[in-house]
Amino acid sequence: MEILDLSAPLDSDTAWAPWWARTRVKRQGHRFGALTVFLLTGLTPRFLRRRLGWANDTLSLSSHGTTHLDAPWHYAPDAGGKRAMTIDEVPLSWCFSPGVCLDMSHKEDGEAITEADITAWEEARGITIAAGTIVLIRTGMDRLLGDPAYFTAGPWVTRGATTLLTKRGVNITGIDAWGWDGPLSHMARRAKTGKGEFWESHYQGAETPYCHLERLAGLHRLPDQGFTVCCFPLKVKGGSAGPSRVVALMPDGEEGLLP
Repeated sequence: MEILDLSAPLDSDTAWAPWWARTRVKRQGHRFGALTVFLLTGLTPRFLRRRLGWANDTLSLSSHGTTHLDAPWHYAPDAGGKRAMTIDEVPLSWCFSPGVCLDMSHKEDGEAITEADITAWEEARGITIAAGTIVLIRTGMDRLLGDPAYFTAGPWVTRGATTLLTKRGVNITGIDAWGWDGPLSHMARRAKTGKGEFWESHYQGAETPYCHLERLAGLHRLPDQGFTVCCFPLKVKGGSAGPSRVVALMPDGEEGLLP
């Protein structure tokens, strides 16, 4: 079995991320660890192998600040007539399921990924997306990781396309861009010009509860189908999302498309 990593690296991004979306990773080396040992135990470096202590890292990030799974609570306080699930309440069975990958990398900046795009993809391949399938959308926007344009460019998935999937019984979708609805600037422009509702596909999750993965990476290595997605989120109590190490499991005899 081959395991393909579909997660973006978690690292400080203050050099390229906007102020409202920054992640900070503060690293504490082994020499600093020796000082920590002394402060906690009174043991000097002579008691430590190579006179070094432990390494440590301090993270500061939003639950949406890296590859993550959004819970229905993120979209609204209620979903389907009930209190919306927080991330610690999402069934783990949703997070380990057969996947499909729809290549929509031909879509331009600001272009919609529609219900018709999904049905055309199915018809061209003789595939019908079944209930419980984890549906991944490849846009290729992960190529902009490390560039400020990552937060301001990309296509988006319409409410109609999202509704099609949730009506099929899809519990989790995913995209290799900053957001399922596209960049904030694009959403605002559509709303102001009457061409769409702000955050419309997220709001669909207030009607039919579903989760989606955002900020995926490396979807170009996936075939159309024939793999399993594993996307267990951190168990953030009452959380709107959970950072996730997302992987695709390729069975023996199958390989990813590209290195």
